[in-house]
Amino acid sequence: MEESRNPFLQSNIIESANTYSARFNPDKRGRHNFIGPGFPGLKKRGHTLGNRSWIKIEQNGNSKVVELDKATVMRHCSLPARDLRLLDPLFIYPSTILGREKAIVVSLEQIRCIITADEVFLMNSLDGSVVQYKTELCKRLHQEKYHSDDLPFEFRALELALEFACLTLDTQVKELEMEIHPVLDELAKSISTLNLERVRRFKGHLLALTQRVQKVCDEIEQLMNDDGDMAEMYLTEKKQRTSCNDLYDQVQGSSLIGPGVGLGSVSAPVSPVGSTSDAHNLQRAFSNVSAHKHGSLVSSSVTGETENIDQLEMLLEAYFVGIDNTLNKLLSLKEYIDDTEDLINIKLGNVQNKLIKFELLLTAATFLVTVFAVVTAVFGMNFEDDVFDEPNRFNWVVSISATLCFVLYICFLIYFKHKKVFPL
Repeated sequence: MEESRNPFLQSNIIESANTYSARFNPDKRGRHNFIGPGFPGLKKRGHTLGNRSWIKIEQNGNSKVVELDKATVMRHCSLPARDLRLLDPLFIYPSTILGREKAIVVSLEQIRCIITADEVFLMNSLDGSVVQYKTELCKRLHQEKYHSDDLPFEFRALELALEFACLTLDTQVKELEMEIHPVLDELAKSISTLNLERVRRFKGHLLALTQRVQKVCDEIEQLMNDDGDMAEMYLTEKKQRTSCNDLYDQVQGSSLIGPGVGLGSVSAPVSPVGSTSDAHNLQRAFSNVSAHKHGSLVSSSVTGETENIDQLEMLLEAYFVGIDNTLNKLLSLKEYIDDTEDLINIKLGNVQNKLIKFELLLTAATFLVTVFAVVTAVFGMNFEDDVFDEPNRFNWVVSISATLCFVLYICFLIYFKHKKVFPL
């Protein structure tokens, strides 16, 4: 039993994919050849644009491909049209698990199916997840012929759908972790446009994956918190209860008619007064027995329903823990990305501070050079003065001007240090 829950063999997947691809006609896009009969007792319809290909999986593990239109599926499974829209592959809907009167509508990632008490109708597709689900479910149903399982048929199918959804999402999260960690480490070492673009794409993928995982987690949690929805999903028990009630009504009707038929006898005449009293006594005794039996049935059904709700709740809780762990991985990965972004912002801020410091020093130096240039420009004018009579005087003016500019520059630095403009 443990081997059937391990990762699926690649050879089985390839073989199943080849089997399905051989059954389809590639010349007709969106339409497939009719393979196998539809529902028993229903009239087969011709190929219309409303027909879709389904994989029908029975309790004994047998499967076949059928083509059914929307009206036939709605009539057989007692489903409204809005529930079938959730399974339409042309539209993208979030993950959903709905319990109805005679069916469970499951839309988890690529697994889109309708589960009844006797069979599973899986939306046919060449996707690997659909092929794996069909193969694994048939395999488990064949094995459970020889190994007893407490879970009813609908819960075994639902469990496998949850297992596939959790496994698929967890695998995608692990792949994303393996891809994004080297990129983030490289970005932390060297900030470049290429690395930033790669991180941006990974972050978008992470956001979409987080929304999908969060939706599955919320759907399971909402289902666990609603006992009424969980009670609706016990299709086998409801079917057995309905059958027992129908049989009980038939027995009750035949018992009420039986005494009246057996009162008369051909060989011996019976008094009308005695026969009437006997009929009343029989009817009164049967009513007491039927009331006692009905009460015991109701009490046992309520007790069994409570136990079954606990059983389904434990099943959902196991997969809720798994999907919650996957969600925590995504949140940790998001925090790692945020930490890397904070580190990058700190580095960019440090570089910006260095540039501002250099710009400030350069501005102060430019101001002092401008003062020195003004002095030289004054002496470069064409006018007569006693200063030009001796050549050494010009050298003294230039030297004193340069020294004053240098001292003024040192004063600027000391002022900046005092005001803590430069922390170092």
